[in-house]
Amino acid sequence: MHQESPIKRRVSKKIYVGSVAVGGDAPISVQSMTNTDTCDVASTVAQINAIVDAGADMVRVSVPTVESADAFKLIRAQVDVPLIADIHFNYKIALQVMESGVDCLRINPGNIGSNQRVRAVVSMAADKGIPIRIGVNAGSLEKDLQEKYGEPTPDALVESAFRHIDILDKLNFDNYKISLKASDVFMTVHAYRQLATQIDQPLHLGITEAGSLRAGSVKSAIGLGMLLAEGIGDTIRVSLAADPVEEIKIGYDILKSLRIRSRGINLIACPSCSRQEFNVIKIVNELESRLEDIQEALDVAVIGCVVNGPGEAYSADIGLTGGRKRSLLYVNGEMNSRVSNEQLVDQLESSIRQKIAENIAESDDKAVHSIEVNNL
Repeated sequence: MHQESPIKRRVSKKIYVGSVAVGGDAPISVQSMTNTDTCDVASTVAQINAIVDAGADMVRVSVPTVESADAFKLIRAQVDVPLIADIHFNYKIALQVMESGVDCLRINPGNIGSNQRVRAVVSMAADKGIPIRIGVNAGSLEKDLQEKYGEPTPDALVESAFRHIDILDKLNFDNYKISLKASDVFMTVHAYRQLATQIDQPLHLGITEAGSLRAGSVKSAIGLGMLLAEGIGDTIRVSLAADPVEEIKIGYDILKSLRIRSRGINLIACPSCSRQEFNVIKIVNELESRLEDIQEALDVAVIGCVVNGPGEAYSADIGLTGGRKRSLLYVNGEMNSRVSNEQLVDQLESSIRQKIAENIAESDDKAVHSIEVNNL
């Protein structure tokens, strides 16, 4: 029952972070960053794997020291996901991680010293096909820009970005993407809007230092949502003071809400009221927990009464409408069966998994048929 997004994407250059395309007609990618000590290889690898299991397309790892660069090489050997090394100031670390197989550098060329050092990093990145992310942050603007503008502003962020862009342009390096992040939603949005009209490089979106799980999710949904709805953005990170796995979940929830990209179950549920015939909140929470392993997209509506239930059920792949003692289960918009309110979670889970299996089988059949036709 999925609908296409009405959003028209900004046209941008396509680059590759490892095997993942960013920009152009590629899906908007979702990423996060480890918060472990990079030198603790086992913990970092475990967290990367958890982030990937949640759906991350790529993962960023902070590499602040030579020791962590040594650890990065060991981490790289143990994970398959594209890895981005987050590096500040030290060009030698950038060279080291490129030798270790990094897929992208998050490093600002204007902050790593002499022209010779910049050329060394950019030259190796060009030779190895490694993209660079220019990451401008309101909290670390150049001192002269702070003095010029008095405080971080959208204009200051954009001017800072162009300083780094000019360096790469002069070195004929165009394999890069850019981010302009602030903790203030409006500053971030205005900065991205300005930059989006002036360059065609891919844009990495984020509201930096957004805050706790709840507050940060809200700020990120508003800021990223405003930009994505305008077609701006090619890859996103939701920055939370929380488990990075939650960043991936929220990222996909934002994309789902805009019908840009789906992963896993899209649960449509009423907030519940005295009309509910079963405990909607309890059912939804348990169902969400049970279905975390599912990657395929499916719309599931759980509505506690007959006021909005039939309409939502009709529009979903699987729908449940509350009834006294027994509720109505819909599949593909048609009433399928009556289910005891004591068995709702078990029955819903069973129906959802069966529907997904059918969808996968149908998709496989179409793929086989397409191959057979092409071979005629």
